[in-house]
Amino acid sequence: MADAHQKHHDYHIIDPSPWPLIASIGAFIITFGGVGYMRYLNGGEFNMLGINWASPWLFYIGLAIILYTMVGWWSDTIKEGREGNHTRVVSLHLRYGMIMFIASEVMFFVAWFWAFFDASLFANEAIQASRVEFTGGQWPPAGVEVLDPWHLPLYNTVILLLSGTCVTWAHHALLHNDRKGLVNGLALTVALGLLFSFVQAYEYATAPFEFSNSIYGATFFMATGFHGFHVLIGTIFLIVCLIRAMRGGFTPQQHFGFEAAAWYWHFVDVVWLFLFFSIYIWGGWGAPLAH
Repeated sequence: MADAHQKHHDYHIIDPSPWPLIASIGAFIITFGGVGYMRYLNGGEFNMLGINWASPWLFYIGLAIILYTMVGWWSDTIKEGREGNHTRVVSLHLRYGMIMFIASEVMFFVAWFWAFFDASLFANEAIQASRVEFTGGQWPPAGVEVLDPWHLPLYNTVILLLSGTCVTWAHHALLHNDRKGLVNGLALTVALGLLFSFVQAYEYATAPFEFSNSIYGATFFMATGFHGFHVLIGTIFLIVCLIRAMRGGFTPQQHFGFEAAAWYWHFVDVVWLFLFFSIYIWGGWGAPLAH
């Protein structure tokens, strides 16, 4: 009888949420607005239905809807967990959802690595006449000075590896109901994440190449820039977890919000290691270093 009651409780149905629909609307608007924004930046037009949509405003409206959805949807998810609606089945599906999300992010970065390796491994391919013209048939392209991988990039690598250690410490502390260790570990992780972002911003400001002046700069900034964006998202994720931990949230038995943040942060760490070895070290091998 108890098993039957537990099975019924596991499949407890929550009222349908409006957030998926709102998120879909926001995603459509921000995508459509993004095209108009890029046309606007290039001084072009984006005519549809007799209206010129080349403007930044539609993009910002879509962004506002997405941010509103994120706050509202995740607030509801936290509330559902506090009310006991995160049963074993629901928790399992939340984990599946996070795993699928991280898998999609992996494929997102595969695209940028593909672009970088295609340009670097086939820099002198005859069929790519325009590429040979811009690269001089070599990689890194002729005349490009690269960043010293053993300076700021190595510094940021150490920072991220330390941050991964700290978030693991926080998770271990939570499993042992050590609230002080949980808060301290999360606080250090957030501080290291912010430090990484500041160092990367300085690196970009002092980089000897630009996004638009070579295929090396374009592939470098797209790959490392999107990683930097993910670091910012992960830092915000961990700040929310830190606030919840300081307010007494999470228990050793139920803490998927923090667990998901830790998974995401470790994913960011691993991607950076691939970036460091492939783009900073191998991708700049033999080129003159900027001073």
